[in-house]
Amino acid sequence: MARRIVLATTAGVVVLGGTGAFALAYAGEQPPSVAHSAARYAAPVGERAGSLTFTTDVTASSGVKNVKVLAWPNSAFAKDGLTVKDMASVESAVCKPTGGDTVRCAYTIAVTRADAEKSERGAWHVAVLATAKDGQTKLVTKAADFNVA
Repeated sequence: MARRIVLATTAGVVVLGGTGAFALAYAGEQPPSVAHSAARYAAPVGERAGSLTFTTDVTASSGVKNVKVLAWPNSAFAKDGLTVKDMASVESAVCKPTGGDTVRCAYTIAVTRADAEKSERGAWHVAVLATAKDGQTKLVTKAADFNVA
């Protein structure tokens, strides 16, 4: 009888230990997450250039390899949608650690009068492609919005 109790207890510990190890391994395979995104657009005034500034927090358990950013007008990508392939050659944000597995990323670009005159009016979106050091990616096509008047 005592032998059966010991075997049952040992089997239970092995099963629980295996489940815990699987849970930890699975947790490490999660794609990056993108949060607290914000965009601010300032149109050029007179001789002064305008700007687009975007910030976001990215978390990845294996660490963040890079964060790419693309501002796009509402009419673009309407038919087929924005893809990871579309984001391959866009510019990267500058990221700084904020603690743990999270980085705060910022992207700023000057907007000249010529840029503003050629830009589509109305709603624009900022897309983010976050890539973790383990290769996992997260594409957020509408991380933040702004309006070009």
